[in-house]
Amino acid sequence: MDPFATSSSGLEPDRFGFLHVDLNSFFASVEQQLHPEYRGKPLAVVPSFADTTVAIAASYEAKALGIKTGTRVGDMKKICPEIIMVHGSHTTYAEYSHKIAAAVELACPVAHTPSIDEMVCQLIGREQEPPRARQIALDIKQSIRDNVGETLRCSIGMGPNRYLAKIASDMQKPDGLIGLLPSQLPRSLLQLELRDLPGVGARTEAMLIGKGITTMPQLLALDREGMHRLWNSVWGDRLYHWLHGHSTGDDGAPLPNEMQKSLGHSHVMGPAHRTPEGAWAVAHKLLHKAAMRLRMEKLCAGSMSLTIRYQLNREQVDRATMPEAADTRPDTRPATRPGDFAKKSATGKPRKIRQHTSGIKHDGWGMEARFPTCQDTLTLLETLGKLWTQQPTGPDYGKPFFVGIAMGRLIHENEQQPTLFADPDNRNELSRTLDKLNLKYGHTTLHFAGMLPARDSAPTRIAFTQIPVQYGVDYM
Repeated sequence: MDPFATSSSGLEPDRFGFLHVDLNSFFASVEQQLHPEYRGKPLAVVPSFADTTVAIAASYEAKALGIKTGTRVGDMKKICPEIIMVHGSHTTYAEYSHKIAAAVELACPVAHTPSIDEMVCQLIGREQEPPRARQIALDIKQSIRDNVGETLRCSIGMGPNRYLAKIASDMQKPDGLIGLLPSQLPRSLLQLELRDLPGVGARTEAMLIGKGITTMPQLLALDREGMHRLWNSVWGDRLYHWLHGHSTGDDGAPLPNEMQKSLGHSHVMGPAHRTPEGAWAVAHKLLHKAAMRLRMEKLCAGSMSLTIRYQLNREQVDRATMPEAADTRPDTRPATRPGDFAKKSATGKPRKIRQHTSGIKHDGWGMEARFPTCQDTLTLLETLGKLWTQQPTGPDYGKPFFVGIAMGRLIHENEQQPTLFADPDNRNELSRTLDKLNLKYGHTTLHFAGMLPARDSAPTRIAFTQIPVQYGVDYM
């Protein structure tokens, strides 16, 4: 018997509950809108023009040549010597994201914004009828063209739940419009690859293959109990219902988090800052930004993680990968008590040399510190300084090229336990004063002196899944 002979059409009406708007080559399209001379030409958005960096985004003209996100600048030049490379602007793309959301709102209210280049609209009543839903989708496309720009194209997916609408938006690019109705399921999904499913990445795909599921027909042939056993969690039940077109209580959306788990910034430094002094200045600026975000989002942190990656030359790589080489760096297991740092000990394990996407061979180190929850910059800087002194030393650790800082154990500021002692140095008031000026004039207007050498370094990175938030005059 054909396992796909029946469908969910008897359970769910043939209606669309959601539209998923996915902007096509968003960053590159914004650049082509801003610069008419770039239109119709291969273009890549890059973080810098060094040959070792990679493309953040590529226009469809560049994609036709094999250039895509992650292609190294040096390789792009070989593929297309005349390619246009543009230094990306997070602020510009965030502004365009908001403009596009406003344009979409003229045709249909935006219910969710999963990322900087995606919007989700929920349909109600007669809007769910396929002809009307299709017209709304066409109106959205026209509104974006009329109110934002002619180069801004989008693919729109229509589905009975958010999950299927997201899948449909990826099925035809650029400028696509695809709908998945319950009566067409699951047959209309058979041609997809496992990795086409939202939430199925390399690790999940490997798990599925390990359990004997290598194709979509095999996955879709499972009943609800089989899907539950496959994932060994309620996720399997939810995925079963989504893929069969059922309208679920969560509308195919990811499970909401009760509280954001971490907040931080990282930066790949330019050659000028690849020294211990330069890296410290960059780390100082990253913490300045993270501390400001904590206060803007009314959060307090109880832990800080510092990650550093060190560039290695060929001789250092060869030496580190010899069989007798052992890792004698500090143990980086997290501390277990407030005020503690991970304790030093030689691990005795062979060192693992990794390669960054830019091609840089490197070794890495990290450590976490825990402390009573706070949100003021000065206290957090003191913790960063203590962490900084714990990093390994020696010739292999003299050229840091990457620094990352993450705040963890987050709580809402209203949940912070009062202390027996008053704020000794008015640190919270000092931080609030910093924020008032930086919100008005830019987030690097007033800062502690330690970040001065890197004041113009480590700009806000271009957002992908992060929804852009404007704090004062800046997006972060």
